Amino acid sequence: MTGYELLKRVKESSKLKEIPVVIMSSENVPNRISRCLEEGAEDFLLKPVRPSDVSRLCSRIR
Repeated sequence: MTGYELLKRVKESSKLKEIPVVIMSSENVPNRISRCLEEGAEDFLLKPVRPSDVSRLCSRIR
């Protein structure tokens, strides 16, 4: 199961859909990033993750 498939299952579940999902990948592929965000991911982080990425994410989710 890919991260995208897991994201779809979480967002389709009535019990899990409110859980924020953040996708992390080393692949900077714009259409994949857009697809994940359109399917409900809170954010998409590119590896290696920088401290500024984590700070930005924390401020958005709180």
